[in-house]
Amino acid sequence: MENKNGTLLWVDDEIDLLRAHILFLENKGYEVDTVTNGHDALDMVRAKAYDLVLLDEHMVGMSGLETLARIKEMNPNIPVVMVTKSEEENIMDQAIGSKIADYLIKPVHPNQILLSLKKNIHKRDIVTTETNRNYQQNFGRLSMQINDSMTASDWIEVYRQLVYWELELKEADSSMHEMLTMQKHEANAAFAKFIKRSYMDWMTDREKSPTMSPDLFKKFIFPALDAGEKPFLIVMDNFRYDQWRVLSAELADLFTFDEQLYYSILPTATQYSRNAIFSGLMPNMISRMFPDLWVDEDSEEGKNLNEAPLIGTHIERYRRKDSFSYSKINDSAAADKLLGQMRGLLQNDLNVIVINFIDILSHAKTDSRMMRELAQDEAAYRSLILSWFRHSSIRELFRAIAATGRKVMITTDHGSILVDHAVKIAGDRTTNTNLRYKLGKNLGFNPKDVFEISDPVKAQLPAPGVSTSYIFCTEGDYFVYQNNFNNYASYYRETFQHGGISLEEMIIPFITLQPKRK
Repeated sequence: MENKNGTLLWVDDEIDLLRAHILFLENKGYEVDTVTNGHDALDMVRAKAYDLVLLDEHMVGMSGLETLARIKEMNPNIPVVMVTKSEEENIMDQAIGSKIADYLIKPVHPNQILLSLKKNIHKRDIVTTETNRNYQQNFGRLSMQINDSMTASDWIEVYRQLVYWELELKEADSSMHEMLTMQKHEANAAFAKFIKRSYMDWMTDREKSPTMSPDLFKKFIFPALDAGEKPFLIVMDNFRYDQWRVLSAELADLFTFDEQLYYSILPTATQYSRNAIFSGLMPNMISRMFPDLWVDEDSEEGKNLNEAPLIGTHIERYRRKDSFSYSKINDSAAADKLLGQMRGLLQNDLNVIVINFIDILSHAKTDSRMMRELAQDEAAYRSLILSWFRHSSIRELFRAIAATGRKVMITTDHGSILVDHAVKIAGDRTTNTNLRYKLGKNLGFNPKDVFEISDPVKAQLPAPGVSTSYIFCTEGDYFVYQNNFNNYASYYRETFQHGGISLEEMIIPFITLQPKRK
């Protein structure tokens, strides 16, 4: 019979008693070689490539665990399934510690073995097939959701679904990912129309708007403080929901999660959205009430040097007495230093920590050819962020906070989008440099390409000049000046940018993490 499913080695000193099982597997399309001791098993593994080894523990001479260790030395990637009479817990622990693929206790039913083979040899193919089938079944429903979404809550649910399928299809190495990419483009086009219809109404009547950047302290932080909790608020600059979903697996052993999504204000840029979070105010109110804490676009001064004072004004405005700390982490040294201060941090009612790595990484992708190679697409970008998190002091920071029993709240100021289409813009020397939004007096643009706010005051944005207007890119667009257009269009294509209107930039996570009791 043609071997179509895989080649197996079964190692058992009572192999003659397993002939019925072996015949069953052969009838299922497996080639099965058999030996009765560990030494012969090693010779076979050395001479032939096997898809999986079935291994007994109790054998004359070399034990199953010894054989397992030697097989793993020779070929660490070969799956080994123990099929044994032993129910001793220490044997199971040693086998699991030696990275066995599965542990089956005799008498074993042939279908149990078949299930183990499917899990360990055919899992990827099965997962890919099932994921493709499930996405195809959901494609039409998701398209209807995109077309029928009329409210901010509807769009949050659409974005959740898109992120879910993006991660599922990538994990399954699915050919359907191209179809999903098209569906994401369709969703972002419809979302841009929704924002154009809705955003100014939200600004006019904030009571009817969804949860937005200035609302986070009032909605989440202050109630936690009133309940006697002393949370850590961690703001990860330029952090998206899909990136959170990937990182969450690294924290699942430490915390339980309550996931919520909220809307960043426009522009989806740190100066506006993060200052709005910390102050609890829209940008025009910050510039009017605390002019010394607001930095204009054309200023050389850093745009986020006044975050701690803004938190202080926020607490004072609500006549609260909460003590707080503010820390900004730009590198591992800063994270290590903060870890060393943990005992002191626990004296505060609130500890706010800003982590800038992901924003630094997005800028590096723009400026560095090597980073462009390493983060060619969304999945590669997520993988880089995951690798950073696994090996950074930030993970240890979360572990240290979990050990204190304190609640953690993770959020961001805005997300980013991988841009792919340049649109022409004309402006004078005072026009800001951001590729996804512009503000100025004499901007030249095609109205079909942008969302324009001609009256910044109504959008609760600062108006540096009498005739200043703001324009925002939608979908995957980015602004390029007419001079040397092709060169700059090529340079910035396929980079991660923020400031404009997209699901990825505007719908962003607010996650509450509760430490697990050990």
